[in-house]
Amino acid sequence: MAALYYYGFVIHRRTLGRTGFPISEVGFGAWGIGGNQWRGHSEDEARAALRRALELGVNFIDTALAYNEGHSERIIGETLRETGAQAYVATKVPPKNRIWPAQPGIGIKEVFPYDYVIRCTETSLGNLGVETLDLQQFHVWNPEWLDREDWRRAIEDTKKAGKVRFWGISINDHQPDSALDAIRTGLIDTVQVIYNIFDQTPEQRLFPLCQERNVGVLARCPLDEGALTGAITPETEFDPGEFRAFYFRGDRKRQVFERVQALIADLEAAGLDRPLAETALRFCLSHPAVSTVIPGMRRVRNVESNAAVSDAGPLPASVLEVLRRHVWNKNFYS
Repeated sequence: MAALYYYGFVIHRRTLGRTGFPISEVGFGAWGIGGNQWRGHSEDEARAALRRALELGVNFIDTALAYNEGHSERIIGETLRETGAQAYVATKVPPKNRIWPAQPGIGIKEVFPYDYVIRCTETSLGNLGVETLDLQQFHVWNPEWLDREDWRRAIEDTKKAGKVRFWGISINDHQPDSALDAIRTGLIDTVQVIYNIFDQTPEQRLFPLCQERNVGVLARCPLDEGALTGAITPETEFDPGEFRAFYFRGDRKRQVFERVQALIADLEAAGLDRPLAETALRFCLSHPAVSTVIPGMRRVRNVESNAAVSDAGPLPASVLEVLRRHVWNKNFYS
């Protein structure tokens, strides 16, 4: 594990599995900066946040063609060219039928037909302004597709053509085991999976297999779309057109608030009086299978606080034991 010093704190690096990429253990989740589904910020703020992250030593960015129809990719490409910064960029092929997550019984021809995967890859290359993608990912996954040729041939041909260096899967919401057999094919270099204090299920089977096969792990939703920042209360309001208005609909804000208050009380009793968001990110980074954690960051202040978490190191075993008691079996995406 390498480390670089930036502005008074250390940015640690971890190797992204067999890709060999030395990436910052706090990466930049770029869904929010694309706009549309995430609101309440300006594009100037989003661009400033990305520039600040690069300045602080964050060198891994996760985006997707579906993030406002490629706008997130275009912002990233423009910012990297403007700043001259070096970063590893991961993007994703959206499902052709635009259904998240992948549904049982729907064949790969409706989701990732070969020609469509190639076209999406070319579009992302153009949006980012590069000749080769560092990491391309399938944005959903269905284990029923395992023996189909489309995805296998797309991986082999894009690598052979120099269009993609490595391929991964962004695993369906709260379904970490759905990618196990795909990993065993040897074709998948990385996985992106929901992993946070509330959902610790990847630790059971996914993480051990990734460690065995040297597959990189991108821990997404470490803050559970803001729930694990401690900022959500029953009175919190979102723009009706924003994703979080759907995610926290009904009485879900109350549920989150009650769970989080209990969590904070337990942490304080254990002697950890730190911001909850910091603890949530450190929880993810405490597992050795995790290559990087990718919180969304749309404002400079969030970038600065999240990047500094790398310097804090893993959580003590006693605190991790407290967090084990706060697993919450839910799926707010459904």
